Amino acid sequence: MSAHRDKAEAFAAGLMTQAVWPLFLVLAALAAAPVIAVAAQPQATTLAAAAWLVAAASGVVTLAVSALLVFDALLFWLMASHISEAAGGASVDDVLARMRVKPAAAGIRSLDRRIAGTQRLLMKQRVALGLFVAASLVALSF
Repeated sequence: MSAHRDKAEAFAAGLMTQAVWPLFLVLAALAAAPVIAVAAQPQATTLAAAAWLVAAASGVVTLAVSALLVFDALLFWLMASHISEAAGGASVDDVLARMRVKPAAAGIRSLDRRIAGTQRLLMKQRVALGLFVAASLVALSF
């Protein structure tokens, strides 16, 4: 196997892990939230209600970004399935253009540039997850 294929496959596998565990964490917490909110309702304050709203909103953002990361992982696996980095990049660009996600690319971005872009998306997921956890803890403290 070539270096680009190994790198793309390894990044895709790690990315899938980083996309899935926050997804399950947020889904479990959001599923339990109505039960917790009803149990705490008599003591609920405006701040607790606001914290629950922030937690719910940041949870939804975390879910959305996690879904995008799963999609990106699949694209990296597609890229790794090609014999060369250029062919893999062209294939990914073709898929994105056919889906009307991005216009047809003028040039092929390198694997490293694609990884850097996905790492920025991963950072956004972590910020949203952090906000979700913090807001959930604030809401639970009331």
